Amino acid sequence: MASTTQRLSLSSDSDADSDNSTGGVDELRHDDLSDTIFKSYLQISGQSSPDLSKIQTFLTSSRSGALSCLICLERIRTSDPTWSCINGCFAVFHLLCIQSWARQASDLATERAVARLSRELFPLAAAKALENSNWSCPKCRVEYSKSQIPRSYFCFCGKLENPPSDPWILPHSCGEICGRPLRYNCGHNCFLLCHPGPCPSCPKLVKTRCFCGTVEDVRRCGFKNFSCNGVCSKVLDCGVHRCLEICHEGTCPPCRARGVYRCRCGKTKEERECFEREFRCENPCERMLGCGKHFCAEGCHSDPCGECPLQGKRICPCGKKVYEGMSCDVVVPTCGLTCGKMLSCGLHRCPERCHRGPCVETCRNVTVKFCRCGSLKKEVPCYQDLACERKCQRVRDCGRHACRRRCCDGDCPPCSEICGRKLRCNNHKCPSPCHRGACAPCPVMVTISCSCGETHFEVPCGTEAEQKPPKCPKLCHISPLCRHGLNSKPHRCHYGACPPCRLLCEEELPCGHKCKLRCHGPKPPPNPEFTLKPKKKKNQQMGCTPGSPCPPCSELVWRSCLGQHIAAEQMMVCSDRTTFSCNNLCGNLLLCGNHYCTKTCHALKSQPSKSGLHERSESCEECDLPCEKERKPSCPHPCPLPCHPGECPPCKTLIKRSCHCGSMVHVFECTYYNKLPEKEQVTIRSCGGPCHRKLPNCTHLCPETCHLGQCPLPEKCCKKVTVRCKCQTLKKEWLCQDVQAAYHKTGQDPKDIPKNQFGLGLLPCNSECSNKLKVADSEIQLRKSKVPEVKVVSAEKHVPKRRKRHERAQETRQLSRLQAIGATMWKFFIIISIVVALILATYYGYKGLLWLSDYMNEVEERRQRRTFQRI
Repeated sequence: MASTTQRLSLSSDSDADSDNSTGGVDELRHDDLSDTIFKSYLQISGQSSPDLSKIQTFLTSSRSGALSCLICLERIRTSDPTWSCINGCFAVFHLLCIQSWARQASDLATERAVARLSRELFPLAAAKALENSNWSCPKCRVEYSKSQIPRSYFCFCGKLENPPSDPWILPHSCGEICGRPLRYNCGHNCFLLCHPGPCPSCPKLVKTRCFCGTVEDVRRCGFKNFSCNGVCSKVLDCGVHRCLEICHEGTCPPCRARGVYRCRCGKTKEERECFEREFRCENPCERMLGCGKHFCAEGCHSDPCGECPLQGKRICPCGKKVYEGMSCDVVVPTCGLTCGKMLSCGLHRCPERCHRGPCVETCRNVTVKFCRCGSLKKEVPCYQDLACERKCQRVRDCGRHACRRRCCDGDCPPCSEICGRKLRCNNHKCPSPCHRGACAPCPVMVTISCSCGETHFEVPCGTEAEQKPPKCPKLCHISPLCRHGLNSKPHRCHYGACPPCRLLCEEELPCGHKCKLRCHGPKPPPNPEFTLKPKKKKNQQMGCTPGSPCPPCSELVWRSCLGQHIAAEQMMVCSDRTTFSCNNLCGNLLLCGNHYCTKTCHALKSQPSKSGLHERSESCEECDLPCEKERKPSCPHPCPLPCHPGECPPCKTLIKRSCHCGSMVHVFECTYYNKLPEKEQVTIRSCGGPCHRKLPNCTHLCPETCHLGQCPLPEKCCKKVTVRCKCQTLKKEWLCQDVQAAYHKTGQDPKDIPKNQFGLGLLPCNSECSNKLKVADSEIQLRKSKVPEVKVVSAEKHVPKRRKRHERAQETRQLSRLQAIGATMWKFFIIISIVVALILATYYGYKGLLWLSDYMNEVEERRQRRTFQRI
């Protein structure tokens, strides 16, 4: 069942590639022919052979429609008459193409031969050249005679003429046993069905020996020559040693055993290899000849030296005179005649007298010569060749280029330039020498194979663009690049991209979930040698295209708000990176550590995201309240810093504390003063001087040093006080404590006594006091009597009120005029002062301005004084 399915699939592929509509049946039959053709061979050999590759390539090319003619580059159909090169490459051509090719090639060879051999001068040679003109195979260049130009269409084995096109047998074959003699002249014939290409090696079994003849084995007749892989052990040419090589084909190599051997004359010994044991040294023989007068002049030899060559008849150097009976040690004289030996030119003889040694090689006889082309005739020395300057203008046998050779004799050489014309394949240029007619077809064969290279066939160069790769039954060797690897489903060898993997991706996403789509991992790139036709894409419901990364995760997860408040979570897609706010207050402790954020729910900069989302973080509000903490140690001053975390800094505020008596004010730092104990505070507040407080019972100051609390013993004041009588005539100095005691005796409290009356009235008045009173009364009366006199004088000078008003009006007018004049003068003075100020500012700078301002102030004060005095 599997084989039937495979055949049907192959037939459908071939049907799509064929040119006619009826090719599907033919291709189906051709696919089944490989087993039929090789059946008899496999029955005998039991296994395949590499010799069948040529036939298998032809079958593959025929099945894919890639069998093409090298000459016309057209596809060979099953009904086209063909010819195959049976002596070389076994390539298949159209019969008409090869006939035209062979005729053109043979005619061209005939023209070349006739051009070199004139029919008038050499009629037999020209006729023989016409009969023996050959032509060659377009691919392998094997030569065929003119009589072998194909005239009929035969099958591959050559037994059936015009074989019919039968879909049940191989195209261009008779379907019978081939029967051609096999290689190596084994005596057997090919028993495959009529087939293209060379016949395989003989598969019959025969008894044969290895190359050295040691091992006898039963092998195939086509491979009966074998090596036993043992030591050859054949006796070598020396007759002493044996071959030490592994069993091999052909003659054994020279003996390489080294030894000491004598030369032929026996004078020298040398260490040499065995095959060089007979050698000649460089010393001459020097043995005495039979004449007893001369020595042997030959080199090293083992044979006898022979007779003296100077004995017997002797002739002069020119050979015209013979001398007999001369001794071998006597020099032969010259005869005195002309030498007459033929010179090297072959036309003249030596004109000199008989002489010893060779004749002069250069013949200097003057003769009349024609140049090679026959256009120039001239007398020149015999040794000198004559050539004219005329260049041959005849076209060479290529028909494209002129000869251009100087003094050409008519036998123009073949054109030496390269043809260089583009061949029909449009890929290469003709590499042959310049020639007539069409260029030979491109001999390059292009191999078209499947992606893995196991299935392949060859097509002529230039037809590869129209071919399609063969269908390969092997499994695809490209390892998948997706993460499933070997777990993916295997598939056949192909071009283009591998089919997509059908397994689930299940790749772990960054969020921790697994991708649930079909595998969309990377795919190997397609082979760029062939581009398959785009097929209609099926509606594949896949989440993403192959080779693309996994799509965003679609799992539903609970996600907290920006502020990560409790009970404020929402169900969201895992890949959805959007964030939300729960619209509650943030409530996060501010940086001050004392208050809480009152903003709406937002992402915190200091708090890492638990969901891994890249949220837009926002800092909490800044606390702008003053610090309200209680200072430690306690202090009445508030903290000058805004609200802050941690303890407040030490208070640096300066506080004023007066001394105990109030005469001096001390300045302390609040922290320093408050840290001191009470006793030390009392000590540092004392000014160290006398107390400046007044005693409660008198007007004197406390005599003690500045102290805390009330002054001690205020009734014991020792200051002196002036005591007076009531009329203040008498006075005395008492101690303050005595004055206080006197007030206590009279029932008065010293505290109630005014300061200006303290000590007044404590002394009794006497007679002196009464006399002073009388004098004082008389003076008062005198003062009272003078006052009425002044009033009377003023009363006599009475002025009416209307007059007084008139005088006052005149005075005010005069004053207003004076004031206007003064104001004008004052404005003029101000202008002059400004000018002077500018001058002073230029020369004296800021000091001059200060001086001017002081001066102006002083002038203004004087003016105001004068005005006040007038008023």
